[in-house]
Amino acid sequence: MNRQILTWSISALLILVFSVTAMTSCTRIDAGHEGILVKLYGSDKGVQDVSLVTGRVWYNPFTEEVFEFPTFVQTVDYSSFTVNAKDGSVFTVDPTISFRVLPGESPRIFSKYRKEIAQITETTLYNYTRDAFRIQFNQYSTDSIISNRQSFEDKVQKALGDALRREGFELEQMTSGLQYPEVIVQAVNLKNKAVQQAMQVENELKVAEAQARKKIVEAEAEARANELRQRTLTPLLIQQQFIEKWNGSTPLYGNSPTFFKNVQ
Repeated sequence: MNRQILTWSISALLILVFSVTAMTSCTRIDAGHEGILVKLYGSDKGVQDVSLVTGRVWYNPFTEEVFEFPTFVQTVDYSSFTVNAKDGSVFTVDPTISFRVLPGESPRIFSKYRKEIAQITETTLYNYTRDAFRIQFNQYSTDSIISNRQSFEDKVQKALGDALRREGFELEQMTSGLQYPEVIVQAVNLKNKAVQQAMQVENELKVAEAQARKKIVEAEAEARANELRQRTLTPLLIQQQFIEKWNGSTPLYGNSPTFFKNVQ
């Protein structure tokens, strides 16, 4: 009888331990994440206004759930979309943003959207990104965007950063991937081509002018050399050069032998 009671006691204890164990689970919140405890039943059901620290977390799997939100910097490359400038020109934007969840904001974000971070990134953050570009484009003309692109993109980034911060996110970086309308690209290419052709013509003109100046200088130098030679070729100098090269025979000029010919 005592053995039977002992057996029942052990069985009851095992059942109790199993029940307690089954009602309790453990999960690990990795570094770079925040854990969010969600109560499924009871008067205080809903997202708890507490961010769980990293490490092991115990919870009741029948009445509670634990979600992980990454707090490290994430980068997402959105699909391109088109937006209109103030004057109606259509630009293409291919944005990439880097962001992170602000520390302690995970419960508020999850409570508002009831989605995991991947879903929020592809829906809510994408819509905020589109709106930031759309609002700024509506305030700029085509010429203003092209001539003040850096200022334009800075304003887009500030507007997007402010919007995300209100939602519990921090915008780390943004690139617009801005592409100009095809008609603008063609106009710029034609302008660049015209400028290049003008520069080529100008360079060719400079080369021609330089060659002409070179010829003038050479002609002037030759003329001065001829003039100098004419001034230095006096009759006495010619006779001296003749004597130095004379081979002993008497040259004849005219009908009678003449040793020297008058040089005018």
